[in-house]
Amino acid sequence: MKKQLLAFCFAVWTLGLVAQSIPRPEYPRPQFQREAWVNLNGPWTFTFDFGKSGRERNLAQSRGFDRTINVPFCPESKLSGVQYTDFINSMWYHRKLQIPADWAHKRIVLHFGAVDYFATIYVDGKLAARHWGGTSSFEVDLTSFVTPGKEHDLVVQVEDDQRSGQQPKGKQCNSYNSQGCDYTRTTGIWQTVWMEAIAPQGLQRAYIVPDLDQKRFVVYPEFYSLSVGEKLSITVKDGDKTVSAVIVPAGTPSMAVLPLKTVKTWSPELPFLYDVYFEVLNAAGQVVDKVKSYAGMRKIHIEGNQYFINNKPYYLRFVLDQGFYPTGIWTAPSDADLRHDIELSMQAGFNGARLHQKVFEERFHYWADKLGYLTWGESSSWGCNTNDVVAARNFISEWTEIVMRDRNHPSIIAWTPFNETWERPNGEAPQHDRFISDVYKLSHNLDYRPVNDASGNYHVLTDLWTVHTYEQDPTRLADQLTVKDGVYFQNNRNKEVTYSGQPYFVDEYGGIKWVVGKQFAGNTWGYGEGPKTEEEFYQRLEGVTNAILNTGYISGYCYTQLTDVEQEQNGIYNYDRTPKFDMAKIKAIMSKNPQKEISGNK
Repeated sequence: MKKQLLAFCFAVWTLGLVAQSIPRPEYPRPQFQREAWVNLNGPWTFTFDFGKSGRERNLAQSRGFDRTINVPFCPESKLSGVQYTDFINSMWYHRKLQIPADWAHKRIVLHFGAVDYFATIYVDGKLAARHWGGTSSFEVDLTSFVTPGKEHDLVVQVEDDQRSGQQPKGKQCNSYNSQGCDYTRTTGIWQTVWMEAIAPQGLQRAYIVPDLDQKRFVVYPEFYSLSVGEKLSITVKDGDKTVSAVIVPAGTPSMAVLPLKTVKTWSPELPFLYDVYFEVLNAAGQVVDKVKSYAGMRKIHIEGNQYFINNKPYYLRFVLDQGFYPTGIWTAPSDADLRHDIELSMQAGFNGARLHQKVFEERFHYWADKLGYLTWGESSSWGCNTNDVVAARNFISEWTEIVMRDRNHPSIIAWTPFNETWERPNGEAPQHDRFISDVYKLSHNLDYRPVNDASGNYHVLTDLWTVHTYEQDPTRLADQLTVKDGVYFQNNRNKEVTYSGQPYFVDEYGGIKWVVGKQFAGNTWGYGEGPKTEEEFYQRLEGVTNAILNTGYISGYCYTQLTDVEQEQNGIYNYDRTPKFDMAKIKAIMSKNPQKEISGNK
């Protein structure tokens, strides 16, 4: 008996060590949780395929390659154990896939947080799925390819041609060395890979829309499949107390309304979240699927040129966050790092961030929801030529998946599909304008949030008006933003529609260079000529910020940027997240609200 007890204790201890050794072990989708899941992060084998001959060499049939990579970190990163930073046009991954025996009679679904860019999935050499899109999550139904209790070979082929002009790449550099505002590339798997077991008639997703004015949540569920007599039970809880519950027939399309007698709102000041429980019931009333979620009761809307949160005008004091990490590149080393970035921003006086040229992983949005941190969701649109029809097709499918994945997060208060669409030539640009317009309309069809069509330039059809200016002189910036004879500052009025009274934001400004210690590289830079002293930095920062705050019509700003990123050293913090300044002084400047209420249209 003693030997059995010791053996059991050793087994538990060993399992604990294994769990600790898995990188990014936390549940990757906290807003849609099931109990039966397996994290597939950790050592995979891989091989590069620069000649793209892997299919001819039957690599899909592989049972293991000759090199090892630490998933979910991309091969360019230090944490991957590879750190290969030249261009990777194709590579192959492999790992053994052990299907739990107790997953019999379940739908077995394989999830990828993100794979950049084109992924082809094989199981035991058989084609299981293809996916286009480097930043959107996707799933593969493995049920017909695997057997519970048995081991299988999972192979993932990746192709990535970021210089094609037909796929979004964000700030991944098109040159070998990082330069300007482009940085080290990300190829292949860069977010958590995981499996879960689901009832055949399980819940696939649920769109939860908060309706503050009518004190209710409206839920639009979707199912993997439906059976006769199936129902969906939804319960909303405040702690242990049930505050709303409903049972509705399962169907597609379907809708459920959950009224609340009293409402607790979600806001940056008090980010309250309701727990939401879904149960799928079969015709006999038995529970066949359970999902735990959460939701925030939060309203956002526009009146005239003012932006409202929970029916009150709200000033956005944002910072630009590009989400790069020295050792993980696009992937945070840990879940704690995601939370820490938000805490650093809030400590500096910001109430939110523009998530810039990258789709952040779901765990980031979870922490933003929990901490009361506002964000604008953005794509990695750079690299996707807005005049190219194939690029448009690629972008639209990926953007659809992005919005549908993240639209339940109360912290996201606007969508920004594009940033600075420089491809628009002088004169007529029908493909550019059609593309931007189509994505604006698509975004509204998918979700209720306001849409900032193209941050900075060039606006075609937009709910929010955004401009970028890196004028370093406070006096000149104030003059630039002064309304003259009813004319507002635009980045290029000859290439975009005329400003027509939307909420107006300076969603990129500042970018003041300041280097603490050694420069990252010989091509280190920031906007304008850097200050000579730290005190001069504070004066300039306060001056350009005051120029925006004192206009009387601007609804918010976004300072560039939260951290240095490689050679771009204009962050409030260093690239390794250590402080560069007296953060009490930074917070005193960035916590300011406008000197007067936003005026109406002039």
